[in-house]
Amino acid sequence: MQPIVTRRLLACSLAGLLAIGAGLAAADWPCFHGPNRDLISNETGWTHEWPGGKPNEVWRVSVGIGFSSVSVAGGRVYTMGNVDDTDIVWCLDAKSGETLWTHKYPCKEGSYPGPRMTPTVDGDLVFTLGRDGQLYGLNARSGKPVWYVDIAKEYGVKQSKFKWGLACSPLVLGDLLILDTGRTLALLKKTGKLAWASGRDNAGFSSPTAIQIGGKTFINCFNAYGLVLVNAADGKELGRMEWETEYEINSASPIPSGDKLFISSGYGKGCALVQVGPKGLSPVYQNREMRNHCNSSVLYKDFLYGFDGQQGSTGRLACLEFATGQVKWAQRGMKVGSLMIADGKIIAMLDGGDLLIAEASPDAYKELARAKVLGGQCWTYPVLCGGRIYCRSNEGAELVCLDAGGK
Repeated sequence: MQPIVTRRLLACSLAGLLAIGAGLAAADWPCFHGPNRDLISNETGWTHEWPGGKPNEVWRVSVGIGFSSVSVAGGRVYTMGNVDDTDIVWCLDAKSGETLWTHKYPCKEGSYPGPRMTPTVDGDLVFTLGRDGQLYGLNARSGKPVWYVDIAKEYGVKQSKFKWGLACSPLVLGDLLILDTGRTLALLKKTGKLAWASGRDNAGFSSPTAIQIGGKTFINCFNAYGLVLVNAADGKELGRMEWETEYEINSASPIPSGDKLFISSGYGKGCALVQVGPKGLSPVYQNREMRNHCNSSVLYKDFLYGFDGQQGSTGRLACLEFATGQVKWAQRGMKVGSLMIADGKIIAMLDGGDLLIAEASPDAYKELARAKVLGGQCWTYPVLCGGRIYCRSNEGAELVCLDAGGK
């Protein structure tokens, strides 16, 4: 089958390809890992100096079980959950938490129940993926389906052999919607029709990022096999590097910088910096100083910040030099969680429900604030957007919106 590719897509720069949606406010966080897929917000004016030592709660709602984080765009919050074997896509008013619409479909749950992906908002469309391959393009204002594809049936997408469900949060690149589901898929975002498909690996649990090499844009995939790079224009594979992890769990998204990629996995596997060249992939270093189990590290000013250890256990929050893999500091005895960075500060959600603020500096670990805001299993990324911090609990099925004092 000939790939469907537009000249406009081929002519786009990487910066243009990564522009998600039109007319998004500066504070919007329209997709998994944010507008640049790097877990970094340019938002300033928020504070960690909370009255009484805890941020004020603006609203709290039950959204069902699951590991979906939030996307925030146009004053609306989008997330997913599961209630009574039914997946629910939620659209909430960012100010009040009021439900504006829901979209539901049957989805029976197995181990680690609930949706894994975070909705991707692009203009008047929002894209969601169920654990069994239910891919929807929904109208962002009404929640009504614009198109639907069962990617497991239509395109032969295969879950991990452990059947823990698909977890990819789609990436918008120009006219295309990209999914890393073992088989990399590029769909026309307005219709859901296939542009190209590449590979036949089992799905991992990672979400795609992009990198530009030699004037071409490539999709970085981290599936059950390992790291695979494919051309964004036609799906042709540039190279692959095997990265075998116990239980086929490669969950953290590849982190691009220049012509290099950082990858990391849990279960004692470790991390690697990979050189990307015209002829493929080659490791620069590999060590066990950063073992990201479920959630990615963040690359900020040439240093990596992330949780080294298994989710559901204790580990360490660590800072590594990106270029060398050298540990700059490591704070041990911490519940393993997830994090983002804004205005030079780490915003982390620890398993068990503690919200943590610390300096994003390679000099030393410096904790600025900590408060218990939720309970139970908290494996989901916190999101700062519009002066508010959104945190999610799986077991409690709760989404809480906290006042961070921003404007």
